[in-house]
Amino acid sequence: MPARPHPDLPADFAHATGPIPATGVPPARRLLPLAHAGGRDRLTCKYRCGDACFHDVPNTSDNPYFGDLLAGAGLSRRSVLRTGGAVALVAGAGVLADAGLAAAATSPGASGATGAAGATGVARAASGGTAPAAALTFAPVPPNRIDNVIVPAGYDDTVVVRWGDPVVPGAPRFDFEHQTTAAQLKQFGYNCDYVTLLPLGKDRALLVVNHEYTDDELMFHGYAGGATATIEQIRITMAAHGLSVVELQRVRDSGEWELRQPSRRHARYNRRLHTWTPYKLTGPAAGSSLLRTGADPTGTVVLGSLNNCSGGTTPWGTVLSGEENFNQYFVGGNSATGAAKTALARYGFDTTNAIPSGSRRWDRADSRFDIAVEPNEPNRFGWVIELDPFDPDSTPRKRTALGRFKHEAATVTLTGDRRPVAYLGDDERFDYIYKFVSNRRMDRGDGAAAHRHNLTLLDHGTLYVARLTGDSPAGEIAGDGALPADGEFDGAGEWIPLVSGHISHVPGMTAAEVLVWTRLAADQVGATKMDRPEDFERNPVNGRVYLACTNNSNRTAGLQDEANPLTSSVVAGGATASGNRNGHIVELEEDGDDPAALTFRWRIFMLCGDPNAAHTYFAGFDKSQVSPISAPDNIAFDGAGNLWIATDGNVLGSNDGLFAVPVDGPERGHLKQFLTVPFAAETCGPVISWDHKTVLVAVQHPGEVTGATPENPASRWPDGDQPRPAVVAVWRRDGRPVGT
Repeated sequence: MPARPHPDLPADFAHATGPIPATGVPPARRLLPLAHAGGRDRLTCKYRCGDACFHDVPNTSDNPYFGDLLAGAGLSRRSVLRTGGAVALVAGAGVLADAGLAAAATSPGASGATGAAGATGVARAASGGTAPAAALTFAPVPPNRIDNVIVPAGYDDTVVVRWGDPVVPGAPRFDFEHQTTAAQLKQFGYNCDYVTLLPLGKDRALLVVNHEYTDDELMFHGYAGGATATIEQIRITMAAHGLSVVELQRVRDSGEWELRQPSRRHARYNRRLHTWTPYKLTGPAAGSSLLRTGADPTGTVVLGSLNNCSGGTTPWGTVLSGEENFNQYFVGGNSATGAAKTALARYGFDTTNAIPSGSRRWDRADSRFDIAVEPNEPNRFGWVIELDPFDPDSTPRKRTALGRFKHEAATVTLTGDRRPVAYLGDDERFDYIYKFVSNRRMDRGDGAAAHRHNLTLLDHGTLYVARLTGDSPAGEIAGDGALPADGEFDGAGEWIPLVSGHISHVPGMTAAEVLVWTRLAADQVGATKMDRPEDFERNPVNGRVYLACTNNSNRTAGLQDEANPLTSSVVAGGATASGNRNGHIVELEEDGDDPAALTFRWRIFMLCGDPNAAHTYFAGFDKSQVSPISAPDNIAFDGAGNLWIATDGNVLGSNDGLFAVPVDGPERGHLKQFLTVPFAAETCGPVISWDHKTVLVAVQHPGEVTGATPENPASRWPDGDQPRPAVVAVWRRDGRPVGT
C-alpha cells in the first residue's frame, strides 16, 4: 500500500479502482438521497439552476446533435480487432487501447509542431517559463465519501477564505446565528466557483472568486421558501451573490497562502461585488431598446451580476466572469407576449406561471425581478462581465459583444498578431459552443493609455457559433464498431458568424437581437447541440483547445442509442441508464494553430466514467491504471501543459474531486485523481499559481443534500459546525511544483 494520502483516510483504504469504503461516512449521510439523475442532489438543482434538469429542454430546434456524430460512426460496445498486429480497440469507444501505441497514434501534433502558446492569463504569463517536468508524480487519491479535503501523500492543504470571512475594512466577524445584510456586504460571499490568483509580487497576490448562488435552506434556521422568508433574509442572500477580491500573503517560502486580514493599511484592492453593484453595459447592444428599463432608460447601467459561474483571466490583467442560471431569479414570465415570450422560454424562464415553483421571490425585496413590472430586466443578465481587480474604484462591464446565454466561462487567448479570442460555452443540455474574435490588438504597454485601450478589446469583433460534423467516409462505416482508416473518433467543424459589431449575419435579426437573444440566432444558423458545454481552455504549451461537457442525463425520444457511448452509460451498480451521465472532454485543433481560424478539427479525448465500463475512453491509455471520473466541469492547465479537471456531480458513488492528466507523450490519457472534496460538495476553480507551487480550488456547497438543515447538517466542513463554502490551497511539503 502507498503512504496514506491524508490522516482522515483509513489505513486499509481501497485502491482507486476498487470499492468505495463506508469508513468515515456517518450512516445518516449515506442514506440522504442523491436524487438528480446527473449526480447532483435535488437540493443543489433547486438553488443552483432552478431545477433546470427537471424542466423541458429549452432548445426545441432540430439542429444536429453531437451525440449523433458518434452514433453515425457505427460504434458499438464490442471489442474489435483491426488489421495491424497488436493494436486492440477499446470496446465502444472507437479508439486505440494499447497505451504506448495509442499515445503515438492518437496524440495530435505528432509531427512535433506544437504552435504558439496562447496567453491564457496573467498568472501563467507572469511565470516566464513552464514547470520543469511533465510527468505526474503524485499517488492518486482513491474514491471516497469522507467529509474532508483529501490530498496525496506529501501534500498539505489549508482553507484560505470561507463564507463570512471579512473582505473589506470594518467587516464584522461571521456570526451564523445573527446574520445581517450590512455584514454580508462586507464579508466573503456564499458558494464560490471561479478562482484566479494574480501576483502582486513574490509573496503577495490577489484572489478573485465568483459567488454563484446561495442555498437558503442551509443559511437560515427554519427556512421554508421565498414566499415566507423575511425581507432581511432575502437581502442577505442577494448580498452573498457576486464576487470577492481579497489580498493573500504567502506563508514562509512555501506554496501555502493565507488571507491578509483587511485593514485600512492592507486592503487597498479588497472588494465585494453584489446584487446592487453598478455594472456598465458596453458593446454593440448597449443602449438597445431591449435593455432599457424604467430605472435605466439609457439601457447602459445594470445593478448586480447573477449566478456567476466560471470565468477567465485576460492577458491584460482583468478577470472575466460568466452569468449562468440567471432565469431562476425572476417571476412574472407569464406576462410576456410575442417575441419576448419566445425568447424567455428559450432561456428557461417559466412563461406559464406568475410565480414559478420554488421561486426565491427576490421580487419581494426588489420589484425589478418581476418581469410584469420590468419586462427587459431579464435581458440585462446572462452576459460575460469584465472586472479590473487592480482598480477597486472601477465600474465592472458587461460585454454584450460576447453574446447572451448561460455562460459557464470565458477563456481568452491571443492570435499571433495579439487579437484576443474568447472561447465560450452555454451550460445547458443541447446548447452550443461559441467563439469571439476581436478585431483590435492588445497593447503590451504598461501605461494608462495601453490599459484603457485593452479595456475596449472585448467590445469590437465577431461572435461565432460552432457546427461540427463527423468525417468518416460512408464506405468505411460497416456498422460493426470498426474504426475508420484514420484510427480516431474525430471530425471537423466550422465557426459560423452571428454578428460583427452592428452588422447581423442572421437573416431577420438585428445585431442587438442576435446579441440579446443569441440562442435564437444560433438555432437559426444550424449550430450543433452539445452536452452541457462548460469550461473551454486553450493549452499554453501545445495550443490545442479543450472543452469539458459535464453530462446530459435527460435525453429526448429519438436520441437513445445503446450503441452510442454519449447516449447510454453504465453507472454504479452495473445498471444501464439513459443519457450521457458521466460527461466527456473534446479536444479541438484550430486550423493552422490559429485561434481566429474559421475551421477546426475535433476528437474525443476522454469519455468519462468507471474505467471498467466498456464505453469509457482515456485517450487510448491503459484503463486499468486510471482513476474513475464523472462529470468534468472546470478545467485548467499547469505550466507543463497537463490538464487539470474539476468535477461536479459524480454519479459513481464518490465525492467530487480534482484530477490531472497529461495530454501529450506516452502518458497521454493517464488520469490521476489529485484530491477529493467534502461530502456533497462540488470542486470548482481550479487554478495553478504562476510559480507552480500551489493548486487552488473552490469547495462549493458542502453538505448540500435533501434533508440537511442547520440543525442537522450533512457536512461540518471546514470548521466542525455549519458547512461553509471556501477556497482551499494545496501545496507540496518539499516545495517542488505541484503535480509533477
